[in-house]
Amino acid sequence: MHPFALSRAVETATAIAAHAADPNLAFIAGGTDLLGLIKDRAALPERLLDINGLPGMARIVPLPGGGVRIGALARMSDVAADAEVRQRFPVIAEGLLFAASGQLRNMASIGGNIMQRTRCPYFRDADDLPCNKRRPGTGCSALRGLNRTHAIFGWSDACVATHASDVAVAFAAMDANVIVRARSGERSIPFTQFHRLPGNTPERDNVLDRGELIVAIEVPGRIEGRASHYLKIRDRQSYEFALVSAAAAVATSGRRIASARLAMGGVAHKPWRLTAAETALRGVSLDNIDALRSAIAASFADARPLANNAFKVELAQRVALRALQTAGARI
Repeated sequence: MHPFALSRAVETATAIAAHAADPNLAFIAGGTDLLGLIKDRAALPERLLDINGLPGMARIVPLPGGGVRIGALARMSDVAADAEVRQRFPVIAEGLLFAASGQLRNMASIGGNIMQRTRCPYFRDADDLPCNKRRPGTGCSALRGLNRTHAIFGWSDACVATHASDVAVAFAAMDANVIVRARSGERSIPFTQFHRLPGNTPERDNVLDRGELIVAIEVPGRIEGRASHYLKIRDRQSYEFALVSAAAAVATSGRRIASARLAMGGVAHKPWRLTAAETALRGVSLDNIDALRSAIAASFADARPLANNAFKVELAQRVALRALQTAGARI
């Protein structure tokens, strides 16, 4: 195990200043991902700053207009059990309950969950095989190696890894915002812009800079939120990451779709919004299966499967359809 020093933060401003000044310091809350990264030697911080004592960051607060503010230190299990979250955004509660195990959900924080790093085996295994995310400039072993679980959208020759979070897919579908605090104040980042595509810098998973701390996720009230569903397909029934997942939410006029929101997991370096499908679904009847399939297919014209994951193109469309139908049945 890599040695590190541990200290505890009691004031948000002081914690942010320490992080800004020390490139070898990392925040730790639940530690369910970070400690694994340290054991895998994929992250080697010299100092860990425990932020669990920071005030007000574990609260779950309903917002006017039907939204909710989820503190970054709120535990996954607490958010999944929250009555307002379950009523207003079933897709968020389900995305959390599909993740990890009960023990891990009791420890893991919401802020840490959306920051978790890929489960690509070439990144996680300390076997010295090329990995641009682990050792920039060495290459991507998965590009022409074992890539059954990897991306079909948005990848580059530098990295074909996928993002691992389940609830991040739900947040992306619901147009959530990541509230970030720095020494200069707070900023709100649209969730769909928080995670990065790999491009030429796959070692950067998101847009955060040193000295920035996630303090909350704010989910705006949306008419589609109450009729929403998260569906996850995986190789085994429990404690497994998604091959493909979908977050769907819908509002209707009669049986026709007035608006729909669709995001997918397991297909890209970030939660992937099916914006073309959302547009094509307007006015389509929930009873017209062929039209629903055709609308969803509009978002797969630019899919680029790898050698071992072409099955994901068809599977993802089926998962999106099933998630949409289940969400529609909740109206």
